[in-house]
Amino acid sequence: MEQKQRKRNVAILIYDNVEVLDFTGPFEVFINGSNRGQDFHVFTVAEFNRPVMALGNLSVNPAYTIHDCPKPDIVLIPGGWGSRKEMHNQVLTDWIRQCADEAELLLSVCTGALLLAKAGVLDGLKLTTYHLAMEELRQAAPESAEILENVRYVDNGRIILSAGISAGIDMSLYVVNKLLGEERARHAAWLMEYDWVQQEHS
Repeated sequence: MEQKQRKRNVAILIYDNVEVLDFTGPFEVFINGSNRGQDFHVFTVAEFNRPVMALGNLSVNPAYTIHDCPKPDIVLIPGGWGSRKEMHNQVLTDWIRQCADEAELLLSVCTGALLLAKAGVLDGLKLTTYHLAMEELRQAAPESAEILENVRYVDNGRIILSAGISAGIDMSLYVVNKLLGEERARHAAWLMEYDWVQQEHS
């Protein structure tokens, strides 16, 4: 009898002035790649139990806080203008560091990479971010890291970083492919009517 795959908890961080598609794009991918909720439990988390004001004054109610959420298997850190403030929020960077130690995968979209850099989890890794934030990442990242431009995402094994905004969708489909196979990822893209082109990368 085939053993049933345990459902993975996918925690998507949100904070004030987060870029909307950075978190809603991956949210959509993991929902559509979950086989109707069987393989992924996808939820938002925030530092506080209150509405989060994303960019454009979109008000979002987080499902959990970082203090009471189910133990995450996959953690996604989005970017946006608010990342420049939150990268100096030690409560969040400590939580990210803990997730890097304990979770199966740690993902970033856009300037979410700045929070990973401040959490101290990028030593010796290949990095990318939003094309207009490369210099900010160079300043925040460790010298041992290699910053790649003109890529949609870069896979370091347990830590995967993507470029800006819509690149988070491509990375999330790549993660579904990595965990559950290409057929599942292509089906998720088909459900979303999204033209997914797999990236050739190192």
